[in-house]
Amino acid sequence: MRKPCPACPVETTMMLIGEKWKVLILRDLMEGTRRFGELKKSVGAISQKVLTQNLRAMEEDGLLTRKVYAEVPPRVEYTLTERGYSLRPILNAMYDWGEQYQHEQV
Repeated sequence: MRKPCPACPVETTMMLIGEKWKVLILRDLMEGTRRFGELKKSVGAISQKVLTQNLRAMEEDGLLTRKVYAEVPPRVEYTLTERGYSLRPILNAMYDWGEQYQHEQV
């Protein structure tokens, strides 16, 4: 059962993507479908357990889909949904702000 959304829209957004790992997962999936191992490498120093937890939460929130192939070894792919892709402007704004901040720190 889904949690009710907070009254504040900013708080709702933070509830969905406010964790460090979720934003990095979104960043990597913006480029297209990725396998679990590819995400683990690209996201960085994340444990398999934490990556799995975040992916499951994001799937439950409707941000991505998970496709399992009946192969040995099993192959699992993750793809953003339309709702997930709709976060692109937010990630772009975060990128632009971070880039500007980095340049000002030099």
